[in-house]
Amino acid sequence: MLDLRQTYLGSPSSSLHHLVLPHETLLLYPSADAVIILNARNLALLHVLAFWEVFPGMTYTSGNISCISVDSGMKLIVAAMNHIIATWSLSGVRSVQNDTWRIHSSLNIPRNCVVTTLDSKSGLLAVGTNRGLSVYTLILEDNLPTWFLKWTVSLKTPPLLVRFAPSLMYIATTNKIGNAVCLYSTTTGRQIQSIPHPRPVTNLSWRHSQASSRGDLILYTVTSDSTLRIYFPVLDSPQYLQLHAAIDLYSSIPSSFTVNLARTPSSAVFWLDREVIIQTLEKVLNRGSELDDVKTRTLQDIQEEGWDLFLRVIEDGGLVLTAVANIDRRPPTLLKHFVIQQTSRSPLPGIPSHLYALPNPSEPTISLVSTPPLCSSELDLTNFFDDKPTSLKLTTRFLNRVPAEESEIDRFVRTPEGRGVGVIRKGGGGETWSHSPIESELSRSVSWGDADQVVVLDHGRLCATYSSLESILTLHTSPPTSISIPRLISLFTTPSSNSHDSILGVTADLAIVHLTVKAETAEDEHSPSVKLSLHSQHHLPLDVHPCLILPVDPMAWGMKNGWVEHDALLSISEEGELAFWIPEDRQITNSLSISNHDQSGWRCTGKVKTGRRHIRKARCSSAKKTALITPCSGGEELTIWDSKESEFASGLEFSYAYSQPINDLDWTSTPDMQSILAVGFLHHVELLCQQRMTYFDEGPGWSVCWKIDIGSFTPYPINDSIWLANSSLLIGAGHQMLLYGPPKSSEPKSSDTESLFEYVARQNGPLPDYHPQMLLQCLLWEKIELVKEIIVNLGKDLESIHSRNSWASVPVERFFSKNQSKIAHKKRYNMLFDGPQEDDEEDSFCRPFVTELIELLESRPLPRLTPNECASLIVLIQTTLEIDEQRRALDSNGLRYLISMRSFYIVNRRASTPASPRSSEAVPRNTGRRERLRYRDMVWAFHSESQDLLLGASSAACNGKMGWSDARALGISVWLNSIESLKAQMEVIARNEYMAGDIRDPTACSLLYFALGKTKLVHGLWRQAAWHKEQSVMLKFLSNDFSQSRWRTAALKNAFALLSKQRFEYAAAFFLLGGSLKDAVNVCIKQLHDFQLAIAIARVVEQSNEGPVFCGILNSTVLPTAFREGNRWLASWAFWLLHRRDLGVRILVTPLQELASILDVVVKDIGEPHYDDPSLALLFSQLRSKTLQAAKGNSEISGRLEFNFVLQIARVFCRMGCHILALDLVQSWSFDKPTALPRSLPPQNGDISSQPSSPTTARRSTFSLVPSLHRRSSIMIDMDIPSLPPTRAVSPEGKLRKQPVIQEDSAPDEGDLDAKKAGLGSLMKSAKQVIQVPDFDMSAFNF
Repeated sequence: MLDLRQTYLGSPSSSLHHLVLPHETLLLYPSADAVIILNARNLALLHVLAFWEVFPGMTYTSGNISCISVDSGMKLIVAAMNHIIATWSLSGVRSVQNDTWRIHSSLNIPRNCVVTTLDSKSGLLAVGTNRGLSVYTLILEDNLPTWFLKWTVSLKTPPLLVRFAPSLMYIATTNKIGNAVCLYSTTTGRQIQSIPHPRPVTNLSWRHSQASSRGDLILYTVTSDSTLRIYFPVLDSPQYLQLHAAIDLYSSIPSSFTVNLARTPSSAVFWLDREVIIQTLEKVLNRGSELDDVKTRTLQDIQEEGWDLFLRVIEDGGLVLTAVANIDRRPPTLLKHFVIQQTSRSPLPGIPSHLYALPNPSEPTISLVSTPPLCSSELDLTNFFDDKPTSLKLTTRFLNRVPAEESEIDRFVRTPEGRGVGVIRKGGGGETWSHSPIESELSRSVSWGDADQVVVLDHGRLCATYSSLESILTLHTSPPTSISIPRLISLFTTPSSNSHDSILGVTADLAIVHLTVKAETAEDEHSPSVKLSLHSQHHLPLDVHPCLILPVDPMAWGMKNGWVEHDALLSISEEGELAFWIPEDRQITNSLSISNHDQSGWRCTGKVKTGRRHIRKARCSSAKKTALITPCSGGEELTIWDSKESEFASGLEFSYAYSQPINDLDWTSTPDMQSILAVGFLHHVELLCQQRMTYFDEGPGWSVCWKIDIGSFTPYPINDSIWLANSSLLIGAGHQMLLYGPPKSSEPKSSDTESLFEYVARQNGPLPDYHPQMLLQCLLWEKIELVKEIIVNLGKDLESIHSRNSWASVPVERFFSKNQSKIAHKKRYNMLFDGPQEDDEEDSFCRPFVTELIELLESRPLPRLTPNECASLIVLIQTTLEIDEQRRALDSNGLRYLISMRSFYIVNRRASTPASPRSSEAVPRNTGRRERLRYRDMVWAFHSESQDLLLGASSAACNGKMGWSDARALGISVWLNSIESLKAQMEVIARNEYMAGDIRDPTACSLLYFALGKTKLVHGLWRQAAWHKEQSVMLKFLSNDFSQSRWRTAALKNAFALLSKQRFEYAAAFFLLGGSLKDAVNVCIKQLHDFQLAIAIARVVEQSNEGPVFCGILNSTVLPTAFREGNRWLASWAFWLLHRRDLGVRILVTPLQELASILDVVVKDIGEPHYDDPSLALLFSQLRSKTLQAAKGNSEISGRLEFNFVLQIARVFCRMGCHILALDLVQSWSFDKPTALPRSLPPQNGDISSQPSSPTTARRSTFSLVPSLHRRSSIMIDMDIPSLPPTRAVSPEGKLRKQPVIQEDSAPDEGDLDAKKAGLGSLMKSAKQVIQVPDFDMSAFNF
């Protein structure tokens, strides 16, 4: 998703070095205190070697490497800094990415010596210092490589260059003062010869002789006038060299070319390594079929005649390729020099100081690497001889070198939109860079000196620096402009409606200073073109000073709207309260009067209480997502908070404790306002994006979507990282900058080249119609016909989804259609009167179509879906077909349970498969094996009127062998209402438990059979258990009459004995045998931790849903568990069974703390609110008018609370990727209208309006509800209705509980409370009228 697009490592200041490997050629040079290793062909960064790796004590020093040398034979890199030398070795040469550079050895020379030049070859090291020349040899001492001094000589002038001869017998040196090349004996250190030159020598190199078994000394030197000289040994004295040829500019170009020139053009000449030329020519000639005879002849002459090639670069851009022949022949007087090719086109930016011809192992071309600036060009010899424009093309170019680039980076600052960035370096100073989002590269703009605060404006073209000593802000224009302002502690920029960005500063007393930059008409060339002015200065209207004031990241604001349309500031208090601020002046065009202190200038748009203290770092995104770093016991905690805090959400979206310190946070935003957080650590950066919520799988709200690890190629820690435009991320490590960006658009689109923004949109953006989560929610909300239409479209667009990732979406208005589940019924009834009707959609969605579609999906899963999602999609398609075929038999709640049950078994089956595939594109979620259905799914079945069908489907899912583990997983004892059906099912479960496995153990089923009262049956099973060691004892014991107290007491004693032996289930069975249901239930709850088993036993034994033991389980176990876990579904179910259906409705919406305060059940722990389930709104809309108690509970929910609840569910829909369903929810939700009490009628003694308000009602907002009777055609009466209904209590009294009366202050708006009570009274009166049997009236049918 993010590739390393550009590196800014510092350009080389001297010569380059190279190392040729079998599959790659490395380019090496020193930069600051590091050795940079690049790919020679494209200058891609491969590795960075830091000098302090060898000498850790130099980590914080500011020294630079003076010179390096590369030993090609032993794969060694030697670098020197002052008087110390470090050596690294390459372990293997297969692949640079997989091999490792290891520390080889180190060397300390006397402190008064400073190394000026190095050369290493075959275990010999020549060291030139400011005091002389030394040679070291490599030995093994105690199995450690050690450099041993061989000899040293003192020199008056420090050596500038030192080179070993190919035979290692001689060393050639140059110095800065003299114009001579000196030769020394490697063995003795004695000077053999001094070769004078007319001008200073700038370069020298030894030529490797191609003649067999001959080590002739052939030396090339280049002087400052770009003249190349060739030296050969004297015939009778092979150790002495003499000049045999000199090649200058005039010998390389025709004389007619220089006659008309006013001056001699500058040029540079370079020797092209003959070994590289020969290897490249062999590759070219092997493709001889593509060459003509003339080309072949020229290339063969170069190869066979042994020509040495020289390239001369002229300042006008011309290139001249010359050759010298017969160098290997004797006598050397036969040397011939001639021009091979001359061209006027050169991609080189100028005359380089150094140029190298390096091989391309995989291509028949040559890489020409030159400096300065560092460039890599590709030379095609075949096309070069034809003078084709493409013969030499520039591949990569580094920027020109500036001294500041070797200073360590301190931090980055950027422009609001990310098109410019400022690099602040340690020690003072820095520079601005302009960012090109399309090319994903940086270019230098301006620089500055020492400053305390720096901001960058206008795409990096301007910068402003602040000096705290003088309290002056300077805008670096030409000429610069300054303004005196109060002392600032922070400075940042924001977008502005004019052509320049605005500047905001925070003063020492936490006032906000706003400065504007406006264009001015310059009076003369010495006047600034822009004006810097103080626009306003205001404090934030806070009672206490915040500990932090930070800018809200403006990356996604854009320049179309004014920046004041967005929150600009974030303040954080000591207690961790976040406050978001927007300027009062929305235009920011006219100057505000600074003397006007009546207005604050800033308005708070929202607050979030995080409860976090000692916040070390904070950042806020454009979407107002706030990331906080706080200390914790295990290290540091990262939390991400949403700005929308309410009674339904605390705002906390993510929390994770990191053991390693977090050094940096920075936000960016996608075009659709999705936030991405970069979390910087010591050697890597993790990118976090928000994850889409799912209905079944549990996963974190945020997850790592990408990780950038620089530790594999550089040892420098990350100093800072910052987002730039178009998802580019700039990382600063040491003095180097690494720019990561989206993959190049030229590459074919695939999952590997998917951009970061595309990935984030796919992970958290709107879902396609055919996504299983969208289909599931549509089925849950009874949009069956819409699902059928989507499935039909999926079958038609299957091929285009695979090939082009495109599909036909269902029109938006189809999602807003109401009563879709009844459409098909109406069509079928219409056929009775209108005759047969054809419907293409009905005909296309049929069993053959669905079967074929499922086969295609199984053979070729859809792209971008995980294996679990693919399986869920198939199940939903199958379920939709069954619904369509059996729609009259199964109600909506039964359908919801059936979908959840099937998804449950799919997830478990895939989690149990050892080699279950996982999509490489998916973020891992908690999709492991689950023990049971969620209580939400059980509640759907509880409220279903098709429980017999659901029971049959549940048994079929267990292959007809449902055991207790299956029944507990499916919640049978929770949702099965009929006691008789429960008893029958428990008997089936007991039988299956007994028959499970090869051993028929009566103890496995005794608990259930005893609960059913089938003691005799268990006695019979023991008779068949001859293998069991307890058979005789049990037969004797069970033959007694347990209706007698004596034997019941014996059973209880045995139960306690079994408890001591930790045979808990069997102990519960004996408690039942002894008639102690309560003890049996306690064992199930406390020892077996299975309250479902306790519920099943209690309901079967008491043969009622209102038994005291069963109600005790609900009060003492289920409700505290539901409040502790924040499980509103479980609590609603318990209240419903306790005949507190008003609370069963209110628990779905009302904050848990508020309800817990009015219960007589002790609730110690209250968990998270868990309003992240859209089905809560579905259940609430279904239950609020189902019974009279439920309607009364609904009347105690204020309109404002219900309104916020619906908005929260709509936000959850958006987090699930179902944005269209969120729109449908807020559009179609029905709110009850307020009902006013007639003012002409005074309240009566027994009227509802004269009774004291309930504590909860007093705390509600002032929206009363119209009677829920208007919403339903009938309502179940589940409470006593007196002639004038009392309203003293909050909710009706249950049979087994007594609600405490809590006195609280009345609501401030009594009139609206009266309206609410009048609405409830009307509802109860209407319900009472429903009980009466009216006379038959034909007009009641509204004909």
